[in-house]
Amino acid sequence: MTVVQNTIAASLSRAQPKREEDIASSPKRLARIAGVFYLLVGIFGGFAEGFVDPKMYVAGDAAATTANVLANSVLVRMGVVAHLVDGAFFALTALTLYVLLKHVHQGVARAMLVFVVIAVGMISLNAVFQFEGLQVATDGAYATAFGAAGSNAIVMILIEIQHFGTLAAQVFFGLWLAPLGYLAFKSGLFPRALGVVLVVATVSYLVDLLAAFSSPDLAKAIHPFLIIAPAIGEVWMVVYLLVWGVRTPRATGRAPIAP
Repeated sequence: MTVVQNTIAASLSRAQPKREEDIASSPKRLARIAGVFYLLVGIFGGFAEGFVDPKMYVAGDAAATTANVLANSVLVRMGVVAHLVDGAFFALTALTLYVLLKHVHQGVARAMLVFVVIAVGMISLNAVFQFEGLQVATDGAYATAFGAAGSNAIVMILIEIQHFGTLAAQVFFGLWLAPLGYLAFKSGLFPRALGVVLVVATVSYLVDLLAAFSSPDLAKAIHPFLIIAPAIGEVWMVVYLLVWGVRTPRATGRAPIAP
């Protein structure tokens, strides 16, 4: 019996690393895992930036901003959590895509990873400012110490830093798409048109950011047009990762590029 048990144990110990290796090395599995992470980035990030953040900040009006934070305190807390979870899944998305695509060009894949790491750091820091704005708004000690106007001004400063910090992070939301688009284009694992759209999306993000800081009125006018390429590129990538994973090597016949 002992011999049989030892034989089974040895077989299992040999099989386990192979199974783990298969899971880690299957391009389709990696792609679908990345797709799930990327979808969660869209869900949590969309909730935080598209739903929660606009309910707080009123440009140039500290009293209204503070009133919004107080009226939506539970929602603001949910937004802070959503920002942090969004950042975590963004990092996981980039790590998974790095493993999937580093064979194409390791240097470009590393650049993609660096841009995401910086973006995640900014997202997390912005969430801290948002949370501190909530703390000041809800803690009467600040109003006692600085007066209502002073307390409102502190809330405004913190929420405004979070608002413009999110805009500044857009630099890296855009920049990471350029190496991703290049890798997608060169790998043969994705439609080449998808890679092109992702690179165009980078330009759109950067132009949108430049306009937001230099000419807010112009930014409002051109923003609906500038979000088209990022929306198409990122939704296309998520859907492709989830539904198709990647193209099979036989279908691509494309050799990887040396790093």
